[in-house]
Amino acid sequence: MNEKGDKKVPIPENFSSVKDAADFWDSHSLADYWDQTSEVEIEIRAPRRQWIPLATKLAQLAAERARQEGVSVETLVNLWVAERLQVNP
Repeated sequence: MNEKGDKKVPIPENFSSVKDAADFWDSHSLADYWDQTSEVEIEIRAPRRQWIPLATKLAQLAAERARQEGVSVETLVNLWVAERLQVNP
């Protein structure tokens, strides 16, 4: 039971879509189902990134342009550098 005293709804065996799963968890607390969880180990392989400092004014201008273009500043700068180096990002 949850803290309101309501009986908890069983977790569906399968969700028909990611949206159905999201809808379920948007309206239910994991705290009510904690006893049904188990510890898992996962391995994450994230691509390595190289950070290159920009002059403050250049970073501000790039951020402003990125907002105008509707993309992240990282995406915009990567596209600019790839364009200049004539490679695919």
